[in-house]
Amino acid sequence: MSDRTPRNRAPQRRPDEVRQIAYRVIRQVNGEDGYANLTLNKALRDQRLGGRDAAFCTELVHGTLRWQGTYDAFLARSVSRPLADLDPELLDLLRLGAHQLLRMRVDSYAAVNEMVTLTRAEVGQSRSGLVNAVLRKISQRTLDQWIATVAPPAEEDNVGYLAIAKAHPRWVIEAFAEALATRTPDAAAVAEHADSVEWSVEDLLDADNDPPKVTLVARPGLSDVDELIEAGASRARWSPYAAVLQGGGDPGRIQAVATGRAGVQDEGSQLVATALATAPLEGSDAKWLDLCAGPGGKSALLAALANQGDAVLTAVEPQKHRAELVRSNLRAIPGEHQVLVGDGTKPTWPAGWYDRVLADVPCSGLGALRRRPEARWRRTPEDVLELRPLQEALLASAITSVRPGGVVAYVTCSPHPGETREVVDAVLARRPDAVLEDARALFPGVPELGEGPDVQLWPHVHGTDAMYLALIRRS
Repeated sequence: MSDRTPRNRAPQRRPDEVRQIAYRVIRQVNGEDGYANLTLNKALRDQRLGGRDAAFCTELVHGTLRWQGTYDAFLARSVSRPLADLDPELLDLLRLGAHQLLRMRVDSYAAVNEMVTLTRAEVGQSRSGLVNAVLRKISQRTLDQWIATVAPPAEEDNVGYLAIAKAHPRWVIEAFAEALATRTPDAAAVAEHADSVEWSVEDLLDADNDPPKVTLVARPGLSDVDELIEAGASRARWSPYAAVLQGGGDPGRIQAVATGRAGVQDEGSQLVATALATAPLEGSDAKWLDLCAGPGGKSALLAALANQGDAVLTAVEPQKHRAELVRSNLRAIPGEHQVLVGDGTKPTWPAGWYDRVLADVPCSGLGALRRRPEARWRRTPEDVLELRPLQEALLASAITSVRPGGVVAYVTCSPHPGETREVVDAVLARRPDAVLEDARALFPGVPELGEGPDVQLWPHVHGTDAMYLALIRRS
């Protein structure tokens, strides 16, 4: 026996396995710029977690990351030194503990005890005293009491209050409020859905904090919604190809998904791809282009839809590893569809070569904060400004690539005005050969689409990611 271990000391407890897995995923996300969904899914597979353990681990990871900024405000009142002086490993342990104490049905004593044990295992005995003391302070107030203590009064600084109470950075709330102010419901929607029209920024923030359900897509010609329903899903609201997997679980257990005849795809993503595929078109309709294809969810749906009319899809992606993801998504789709590794701003094909073009441009991803909880703390206003030239260049390239009379769908997963209407207006001001058309008719049955001509979907209104689409026709 080591002389460092007294004979009368009880063996140290082993940390709870699920909490340890969750903590290590959080460290990969915060310490190595990992993506929560990818890192967590890999950990669940590698550790063979399922059922209640998988659900508990998912809530630990996503909840901690989603509410991280709010917890930091509470922790700053509970630690005697600036949070910036804490080791990142220690700060993530405190965040994980705060989430269990404030937003999960975990007994306070158990939560603190388990986090102290985890601290000993991960960063050493010397840090466990601080974790114990800080988390006990956190446990002395409820979430609402902490918000009332830390947040400014809403009547004096509503954005500051919402930043704490709804766990969003101030700049994101301000951008959302600006976007909502320009997207008032149309008169018909107000008359028909007076009780359901929700356009307040508070509702949008709440929707961002509500974990999304797993939405599946039945790729036409290969599968249908009825098959997904038989496998345990239920019909979704808007897309004719969408089904919702009830109760979560691994979508890979569904045969249609495992074989690539169906996939996982947000309903808003399905709607914008379907809108491009169904836009009226005179003349040739044989060549379609996905200009920024990775990881390939929209490409797969477009390829399946293209097959319905004997068209062929070309998917372009500049990064080789993402191009491989596109190929994987297309593996079950028959036809002469191809994936090219290349820069969409520097086309290698003739001008006017394609009939339909999707420009699903790189963006901040602020429209998918429900499923990417870390993005709200990782993105900055500078990211939006830095992406703007690329977005404009890709849209201009898409317009050049489509034939006269053909259509372009400019798509982002963001409601930020600097990534949506402002980009479209800037490019069209330089392109007299292109016109913006009303896209609302391409979303049949979907209410509350605003005044047009472009379309912005909302998590709190439509239950989808905040997808944006502008339909442009080459004149």
